[in-house]
Amino acid sequence: MKANKKPFNIWNTSTLLILCIFLLFIAFPLFLVLKKSVIDPGTGQFTFEYLSKFFERKFYWITILNSFKVTVAATLLSMVIGLPLAYMMRKVKIKGSKVIEILVIISYISPPFIGAYAWIQLLGRRGVVTEFVNNLFGTQFDGIYGFAGIVLVLSLQSFPLIYLYISGALKNLDNSLNEAAESLGYSNIQRMFKIIIPLIIPTMLASALLVFMRVIADFGTPMLIGEGYRTIPVLIYTQFMSEVGGNDGFAAALCMIFIVVTLVLFLVQRIVASRFSYSMSALKPMSVEKVKGYKNILSHAFVYFVVLLAILPQLVVTFTSFLETKGGQVYTGNFSFDNYKNILFMKNTAVIWNTYKMGIIAIIIIVVLGVLISYLTVRKKNAITNILDTVSMFPFIIPGSVLGISFIFAFSDKPFVLSGTVLIMVMSFVIRRMPYTIRSSTAIIGQISPSLEEAAISLGASETKTFRKVVVPMMMPGVMAGAIMSWITVISELSSSIILYTSGTQTLTVSIYTEVIRGNYGNASAYSAILTVTSIISLLLFFKLTGKREVSV
Repeated sequence: MKANKKPFNIWNTSTLLILCIFLLFIAFPLFLVLKKSVIDPGTGQFTFEYLSKFFERKFYWITILNSFKVTVAATLLSMVIGLPLAYMMRKVKIKGSKVIEILVIISYISPPFIGAYAWIQLLGRRGVVTEFVNNLFGTQFDGIYGFAGIVLVLSLQSFPLIYLYISGALKNLDNSLNEAAESLGYSNIQRMFKIIIPLIIPTMLASALLVFMRVIADFGTPMLIGEGYRTIPVLIYTQFMSEVGGNDGFAAALCMIFIVVTLVLFLVQRIVASRFSYSMSALKPMSVEKVKGYKNILSHAFVYFVVLLAILPQLVVTFTSFLETKGGQVYTGNFSFDNYKNILFMKNTAVIWNTYKMGIIAIIIIVVLGVLISYLTVRKKNAITNILDTVSMFPFIIPGSVLGISFIFAFSDKPFVLSGTVLIMVMSFVIRRMPYTIRSSTAIIGQISPSLEEAAISLGASETKTFRKVVVPMMMPGVMAGAIMSWITVISELSSSIILYTSGTQTLTVSIYTEVIRGNYGNASAYSAILTVTSIISLLLFFKLTGKREVSV
């Protein structure tokens, strides 16, 4: 289909407007971060003082090593859990498998910091399990704080991503290869390592890299249970918050270092995806088999135990939200609605409505821009849309804490004074989730034949009318399903919100975090339960819209 040759048609105008929005909310903030990291505010001269300060002091550069240690350990542990779980769910007939898959998805969409808070309730210094073990064995276990706790929480929250990817790959695996190996005398273990794993290595690498990027940028978990074990997102937050109003060049330098790290990871992911990608046609898909004896017992025990650990944070926060507390921290064991009374009647309920209101506004903007950008980059290819396509992918490499700080730099002074407003919160949500919506919308448009649009135009419809009456309606089911998943992640956003919020724009995630920091565990549980229920309802709506019980990632 030929593009309209008029220089200022609606498509070119839309492209330029969207590009301006992205330049304002992505390129401009990142430019200011770069500028502040290498320019001395007093003299205006170029300097490496802030960057050298980071590398000269072990207190600072050790955070990169800490982040890599945590990320590598959590990624490997996620793989160790997710790979066998996906294989067993595809190979062995597990009772309640449909419910199990839904529980795994729920554990995946839950914010990691809720998991951290829940494990504090269980294995913190005053945790239920901690006190039980110490009283029973006379030990002095001090809780899961530090490296081990961070790895535990992030692994249990990340392995569902590995599971979802590998489970999808196993669907496309031709089981005749597995059967051929069996006929040659290969055992189950040998077939696993000689046939299955080599065939799904591209998927394993892709999912592992996504987990790696997600874990290394996580702020809430190490902030809540890391204590003395500092990671780079925590260092960025603490340095920026302590230096607001003073010298923020060092905070900008930390942001640039973090961007470089995530950029390298992103490029590695793209290289791996291009070199190791291939398609499989399952002439004979892997079928679920009913096993007997100890294999059946061990398979069920492993699956149920892993899923229980994954869903435990949601169960804990929901249960404790109905328990009475003394001083906010000590649970009396009595059931009570006091926590909900505190947050719904004695506190400002605006944090709940802020979450829904800003989330809905963000999703509307994401859907509109996502559909337009994907259409322009697929159907109206030119130099400008290619630039737009590239700029729209930048948020992939911007961690939430870096985005929040860059927004403060960009929108605290004239001519763009947006700090403390709803708009800056909404745009942070939009920028964070936009690439994922664009990617999914682009895939949907790729499945729509251009001949349908050409037929509408040949019948007298304009290009814009064809877009509104033909393309958009065909895209909507898939786009709305993707919007629901984006909504779940938007309302769970913490890393940028914790930097940008004010008392008038506080969200549920920020409230949960602040209540935990203040030691008001009862209130934190009630807020967490509301967020969890909202996510579950949204997930059920997603299932209703798509007519399936799976999530594409």
